[in-house]
Amino acid sequence: MDGSIVVVAAEPEQYRTISAILEPNHYRTAILDSLCDLSKNIREGFYHAVILDLDSLPVDNRSIRELRKQNPEVPIIALSSRTFHPELQEALSLYISACLAKPVNPDELIYWLRSICEK
Repeated sequence: MDGSIVVVAAEPEQYRTISAILEPNHYRTAILDSLCDLSKNIREGFYHAVILDLDSLPVDNRSIRELRKQNPEVPIIALSSRTFHPELQEALSLYISACLAKPVNPDELIYWLRSICEK
């Protein structure tokens, strides 16, 4: 196994989509539907990255900054159907490693995960 990835999304369809991409590529997925228990789950397990669905979660600069502050070694990949997030300018420039368009391109997601995990 290459490692585990935490997928945080409030939409069950998004879980299935991401899991269907990751599992054949030897990544295990842990699924959460909110940011509330994310830091606790990261501390209790060994995760290579966090994938956040920006469209289904109530996130802001502060929540992403706190997540990164509590878990500086775990990269964050964001997913969104929107191309512009002015309300997340700080988070996107400082705390999020990559922001991918939805629907997720499987090759792009695997590329970013491999790039991030090699660091």
